[in-house]
Amino acid sequence: MRTALSIAGSDSSGGAGIQADLKTMTMNGVFAMSAVTALTAQNTTGVTGIMEVSPQFLQMQIDAVFEDIRPDAVKIGMVSSSGLIETIAQRLEFYGAENIVLDPVMVSTSGSKLISDDAVETLKKKLLPFVSVVTPNIPEAEVLSGIEIKNEDDMITAAKIISEEYNCAVLCKGGHSINDANDLLYAEDRYEWFRGKRINNPNTHGTGCTLSSAIAANMAKGLGLEESVRAAKDYISGCLADMLDLGKGSGPLNHAFCLKKE
Repeated sequence: MRTALSIAGSDSSGGAGIQADLKTMTMNGVFAMSAVTALTAQNTTGVTGIMEVSPQFLQMQIDAVFEDIRPDAVKIGMVSSSGLIETIAQRLEFYGAENIVLDPVMVSTSGSKLISDDAVETLKKKLLPFVSVVTPNIPEAEVLSGIEIKNEDDMITAAKIISEEYNCAVLCKGGHSINDANDLLYAEDRYEWFRGKRINNPNTHGTGCTLSSAIAANMAKGLGLEESVRAAKDYISGCLADMLDLGKGSGPLNHAFCLKKE
């Protein structure tokens, strides 16, 4: 069985972070493992507390996984400090990790800031050069590219800047008033649009975590990048279309939508 590792923060309400990653990877047919970067106290209305693990303990978790059940792919999510980012980059380089998907989580769906400014710079310098594909949304792509994104042409320009600067593929996610659910994949000096129909579901907590984890799971199974993105978008569309409605804010997706319900 193919395996995948999620390096991310915990979401106490189960809709995003490690919890979303493990559900997604399992539903996409791989054995899911985790290295927790932080505990969060959060729900669908916001984040009320963050408690980071130490870089030393994060290293112990990553080492424990790689030394026993080597992952075929790695997904990286919320990493809020420079020390943790440096640890991840060092260990992934040490083990020669492959199929690395980075979801550069900077702000939660509810609007809470999840990463410090100095950590953003460390992310750019130390981690981005190691990843296979980075999956920013529009605000994150603006931070990483240094340009303002107002339309689809700007998305292409931003993705090109990021890809050439850090030598990785870029999946620039639409939304945020730019387009309907159209994502742009830029890799090796070419781009492809993945057109999607926006699903009228206000419950989108954990969509970024879910998409990046599904991509990692598909890459772990040996699918190419384009095929992995396409399969991941189909999966997340199913999660959203199930119209799960939990919580008082932006609720979670139904990661197990394809299971028979009682």
